Amino acid sequence: MSDKALVTGATGCVGANVVEALLERGYDVRALRRATSRLDALVGLNPELVTGDVTDYASLPPALAGCDLVFHVAAIAQYWRNAPNPIYHANVTGTRNVLRAALEAGVRRVVLTSSVATLGVPEVPGQLRDERSAFNLRPADFHYGHSKLLAEAEATRALRQGLDVVIVNPATVIGQRDVNFVGGELLRVARRGLLVVAPPGGMGVVAARDVGAAHVLAAERGVTGARYILNGENVTHRALAEMAAEIVGVPKPRWTAPVALVRLLAAMAERGLPLPAELDACRLRLSAHKLYFDGSKARAALGFRPRPARAAIIEAWKWYTD
Repeated sequence: MSDKALVTGATGCVGANVVEALLERGYDVRALRRATSRLDALVGLNPELVTGDVTDYASLPPALAGCDLVFHVAAIAQYWRNAPNPIYHANVTGTRNVLRAALEAGVRRVVLTSSVATLGVPEVPGQLRDERSAFNLRPADFHYGHSKLLAEAEATRALRQGLDVVIVNPATVIGQRDVNFVGGELLRVARRGLLVVAPPGGMGVVAARDVGAAHVLAAERGVTGARYILNGENVTHRALAEMAAEIVGVPKPRWTAPVALVRLLAAMAERGLPLPAELDACRLRLSAHKLYFDGSKARAALGFRPRPARAAIIEAWKWYTD
């Protein structure tokens, strides 16, 4: 490959895995990092580094100069550790800036990293959300999901202006290069012996390395304007916690919290009950749902071949212990 690709958010888990996948495929890779960014996630990789910030438009044209592809991964994903305003600024304004710069630079294609958070919650038990599913929560109840929905709206506007954009919607990402312990928080909690109770719902899980590869597949095979869910396996929180405990070598959770208790805690958190940041009201409410996703479109259209949840946990644990 001779194409030059810029990856925003390259110092985070998904971005670093996109960098790795591109390098393995022979692309010329440029990684955007802020001046204050740690580079731990890029250990063992050697992309061209360029300093900039997606919320600072003036820094983007030099970063995009000469690039054929842009992988816009940069975002605030740890919504439970951030206030709403920074989330919207990074995820919406940052996306608007990158798409504008890509359009002006004549970039051939942009792959936008969105999230399954834009697909809402199941309306009936057992429902699989797919690419046609709509966001069905109040914005105030899930600022992160709403911010990513607005970012997708920015992509739609850019498409109308002639920019080639493909959107990928990863499920919960667990795996290597997760230096900020986003999906890897589960392993850290387990290692500390705090994995005593599991939430009642479930979620889709996808390995970080697989997500990186899927971004490249989306760039090479995706249809302009299409969305692709990236999901490896749908699994209950209890089953996922038991896998993590087994792999880390600690006791498995003793019980599953009742849905009514989780919803009560969420309501109390909204009213000021002091809880750890990881147990904010939004996360508690979402944990009561089985947030399961149909990833068949990416498998059929892109040739995406994700591994199951256990493989994602093993990948993460090996990377952390190494």
